[in-house]
Amino acid sequence: MSSLPRRAKCVAKAPTSEELPSFLNSSSESEEEEEEEWEPENKIARRPRLPTKTEAKTKKAAAPRSTVARKMVKKVAIKEEMDVSFPNAPLEDNKMQLQKPKEENAGTKPKSLNRAPEVPKKIEINAFQGRNQNSSVNDEKPSTSVPVVKQEKCEEESAFDEPPSKKIKLNACPEGKPVKNLGGKKIKEEFEMNWDIVQALSETTNVEPWVCANLIWLFQEENTIPFIARYRKELVNNLEADALREVQHALEELRTVAKKTHTMIQKLKKEGKLSSCLLKGLLNCRTLEELDHVSAPYKTGSKGTKAQRAKQLGLEPAALSLLQNPVELNLFSYIRPNTKGLANIQEVEAGVQHILADIFAKDKDALDFIRKLCQQRYISIQSTLAKVSSKNGNEKDINKFQLYHEFSCNIKNIQHHQILAINRGENLKILTVKVNIPDGVKNEFCWWCVNERWKPKQFLKPDFMRLLRSSVEDAYKRLIYPLLCREFRSKLTSDAEKESVMMFGRNLRQLLLTSPVRGRALMGVDPGYKHGCKLAIISPTSQILHTDVVYLHSGQGFREAEKIKRLLLQYNCSTVVIGNGTACRETEAYFADLIMKKYFAPLDVVYCIVSEAGASIYSVSPEASKEMPDLDPNLRSAVSIARRVQDPLAELVKIEPKHIGVGMYQHDVSQTLLKATLDSVVEECVSFVGVDINICSEILLRHIAGLNTNRAKNIIEWREKNGPFINREQLKEVKGLGPKTFQQCAGFIRFNQEYIKTFCSNKKNELGSRALLTKAGALGKKKSKLPSCASQQPNPLDQTCIHPESYNVAMRFLSLIGGNANDIGKSDMQQKVNVVIEKEGLEGTAKRLNTTVHTLQLIIDGLTQPEGYDIRTDFDKPDFKRSIVCMEDLSVGAVLTGKVENATPFGVFVDIGVGKSGLIPVRSITEAKLSKVKKRRSLGLGPGERVEVKVLNVDIPRLRITLDLVRVL
Repeated sequence: MSSLPRRAKCVAKAPTSEELPSFLNSSSESEEEEEEEWEPENKIARRPRLPTKTEAKTKKAAAPRSTVARKMVKKVAIKEEMDVSFPNAPLEDNKMQLQKPKEENAGTKPKSLNRAPEVPKKIEINAFQGRNQNSSVNDEKPSTSVPVVKQEKCEEESAFDEPPSKKIKLNACPEGKPVKNLGGKKIKEEFEMNWDIVQALSETTNVEPWVCANLIWLFQEENTIPFIARYRKELVNNLEADALREVQHALEELRTVAKKTHTMIQKLKKEGKLSSCLLKGLLNCRTLEELDHVSAPYKTGSKGTKAQRAKQLGLEPAALSLLQNPVELNLFSYIRPNTKGLANIQEVEAGVQHILADIFAKDKDALDFIRKLCQQRYISIQSTLAKVSSKNGNEKDINKFQLYHEFSCNIKNIQHHQILAINRGENLKILTVKVNIPDGVKNEFCWWCVNERWKPKQFLKPDFMRLLRSSVEDAYKRLIYPLLCREFRSKLTSDAEKESVMMFGRNLRQLLLTSPVRGRALMGVDPGYKHGCKLAIISPTSQILHTDVVYLHSGQGFREAEKIKRLLLQYNCSTVVIGNGTACRETEAYFADLIMKKYFAPLDVVYCIVSEAGASIYSVSPEASKEMPDLDPNLRSAVSIARRVQDPLAELVKIEPKHIGVGMYQHDVSQTLLKATLDSVVEECVSFVGVDINICSEILLRHIAGLNTNRAKNIIEWREKNGPFINREQLKEVKGLGPKTFQQCAGFIRFNQEYIKTFCSNKKNELGSRALLTKAGALGKKKSKLPSCASQQPNPLDQTCIHPESYNVAMRFLSLIGGNANDIGKSDMQQKVNVVIEKEGLEGTAKRLNTTVHTLQLIIDGLTQPEGYDIRTDFDKPDFKRSIVCMEDLSVGAVLTGKVENATPFGVFVDIGVGKSGLIPVRSITEAKLSKVKKRRSLGLGPGERVEVKVLNVDIPRLRITLDLVRVL
C-alpha cells in the first residue's frame, strides 16, 4: 500500500483560553507562598519528537551543469550550492514567491539542448516576506523551489500536452534533488522572535531543518497534507502523513507563542512596563510555559508580586547593591517606621529577599541549570486517594481508580494512559497528585547559586550571607519548584494527549481503510429488545431494497424466522450484518442457531458483527434526512450498519470521527487538536483511496484534499447540469475550483474509462443524428451551433494516481517503453516497464526523462496497477462466522482467531466471538509476530486486523479475558 498522507482540513487553530493548560491561567508565584495546584483539565498538546530520519543526506556540492538544466531557471545565490530537486508541479502565482525563472517563448517547442548556456543572473528573493523583492521579474513564473535557494537553469516542459481551457497562473517546477541547505538565511515570519523558526521547529519535531523550511513554505502556499505526501516527497524527505501533521501542529504552536508574545509586548509597552531586559526575556520564549513565567508579574489586575511591592518601596537598589557592592550597603538606612514594609530591619530584609528571589527565579542560566539537574535525578509523580473522596465519593467511581490510590512512578517511565487516568481522577476529585523532586536537587541548586552563579564580588558580612542563602532558598521553594512541577505535569499531559490523539487517528485510519465487501446484497440488523430488530436489505450498489422490523426476543422468534428466510431468498441475500449494540449477543445467537440448522437452505448464510458507533447520531442528522427522506430514523441505522460492510469508507465519513469510538480518553484531550487530526485522517484516507467523480456522493467528495462543502456542492451541480465529467481538465470549469484547488484535488479524482467511452460514443451518435435532422429541416436558415464532445476526449491517465502535472513525463515514459495509454493496468504494461527499469535502473530512467525518482515511481505505479485498483485490498475484510462460542467454552491455552476492535498504548482489544473482547497486553506484541507482508507505520495493530491468539486467562466473574498474540493473519 502506498503511504497514506494527509492534512487537517482546517489548519490547527490556536487553542482557546478554555483549552490552555493551567500554567497559562495561573500566576507563577503563589501569594500565600504555597505551591500552586496544576489544573489538568485545561488542554493543549505539545509535539513529541518525531523519530530522526536516517536517510543519507546529499553532500554539499556545486550543482552539476547538465545541458538540460541550463535552459530556463535562473541561478539564485546561497552560501553553498546544492542540487535542487522538486517534483514536476505547478503552483499558484502567490505573493510568497520563491524563485521566478524567466518565461521563454511560452507555448513554443523546447530549444536545442546544444545551445550554449546563458550566464546565470543572481537574484535574492525573500520567500517569507509576503512580497516580491525584485520588481524586475514580475513577468516571470514562480517555481516550487525551496525558499532562499540558488539554483541553476533547468529546462522544464509544459505539464500538459495541450494548453488548458482556462488560463492558470501556475509554474512548472525544476527537477533534480532536494535542497538541504538554506544558505544560513532566516525565514521571516509575521512575528519576529530571538530564535529562528526553522531551527526551533527542527528541534521540536526532530526533523531535518531543510525539510522544516520546505514544509513551512508548502503550508504557507496552502498545500494539503495528502498532496504533499504523495506529490512532493522530495521536498519533505518522504515523510508520511502522521509526521507531516505533527510538524504542522508544532509550527502552529510556535506561531501561537510568537503571536501571544508580541501581543504581550504591545500591551506592556502601552502600559509603560516594558524594559529592555523584559523585552529580551519575552522574545526568548519558545513555549507558552516560559511566556507565562516571564509575563505573569505584569498581568493586568494582579496585586503585584512581593518583589514588585518591594521595588515600589525603593528596595531594589539595596538588593542590587548586595550582589554588586555589599561593602557600602546599609540596610538600616532604608527603615521608615511609619511605612508598612519598611517599619523595621526584618521587613527591609524580607523585601530585599523577595527582590533577590525574583531575580534568581527569572535568571535563564539558573533555570537551565536546575532543569538539567532534574534530568539527571529521579523525579517521580505520585497519586493518592483524596481524603474527601474516600468519605463522600461514589464507591463505583473510586474503584475505577484503584490502581492509582497509592501510585508512584518515575516521570521518565510513566505511560501515557497512566497520565490521562491520573488526570481524570484528579478532575473528579478522587485522586491527589504531586510531583516529587528530591531534596538533593534543592541543595545542589542552592550551593551553585551562592558559590558560583551569584557568588559575591566582595566580602559579605555574615548577616548578608545569611540573607543571600535565604533568598536562594525562597526562590526555589516559592517560585522555581512550583514552576518545575507545572512544567513536568504540562509536558507529561501534552505528550499523553498527543499520543492519545495520534492513537485515535491510527485506529480511525485502519477502520476507514477496511476492505469493502462488494458484489453482494447485505441484510443490516440493528438489534433491540422491546422495539424489535430493525432490518434493511441493500443491493450490491448500496440501493435500499427493503426495510422491516422483526421481534426476535419476545416469544415470536419462530414466526419471524419465516419472514427473514423469505426476505433472504427473495433478494438472494446470504450475508447478515449485525450491529454490536443492545441485544447484539442474543441476536447473534439467534442467527447462528438458524444457520447451524441450515434453516436458510439453499442459501449458505454467514454473518458478521460490526460496530454501530455513531449510527444513531447519523440516523437523525440532516445528511441522513436528505439521503433517506422517507425512511424512519430507526430503519436508517440498519441501512448504515449494512453499508459499513459494503463500503466502510463511504459510510463512515458521514459520521463525525470522534463518535466512531476507537480512541482512548478522547473526551479528556484538546478537542481542537482532536478534531483537526481526525478530520485530517479522514481527508487522507478518502484522498488516497480516490473517488469516482461521476458517481461519488457530495459527502465523500467534500473530504478530498483541496475541496470543501461548497466546492463539492458546485461539482455535483455541474455534473447534474452538464452530465458526467469526461476528464480532469473539465474540473477547471466548475465554479470555485481555481488553479490551487485543481492542483490539490486533481490527483485524487478518478474516472471510469469504460463508462466515459460509452457516454462519449452515445453522445457522438446523438450529435450525429441531430446534425442530420438540422441539415434536412433547416436548409437556408442559419445553422445552430451544436455542442461537441470532440474537445473533451477521455484521457486514460485520468483513471490513475498520476497527477496532471506529470502527464507529459508519463507520455514520454510510455514512448520510451513502447507502451500505449490504452494498455494501462494490463500485464503487457508491467512487462514493458520491467524491461526498461532492469536495463537502465530507476534513477537512470528518471534522469533520462528529466524527472525525479519519486515522480517516476508514482508514474510506474499508476501505469501498472490494474484498472479499478483499490489500496484497501491490502487491508482485512470483516470476519464472517456461522457459529457462536460462549465465554464459558473458553479454556486456557486455546488458540482462536479474532479481529482487532481497538488499540491503546497499553494493549489491543480483540473480538474472539464470545461477546466480550479479550486484551492482548502491549508486551505481547512484538515485531516477530507481526505480518511481514503488510507495510506498517508503527509496531502495533489496528482495528479490523485479523489475528491468531492464545487464551492466557479467563476471569468470568469480572468478564476479563487475557490473550497472547500468536501471529497476524
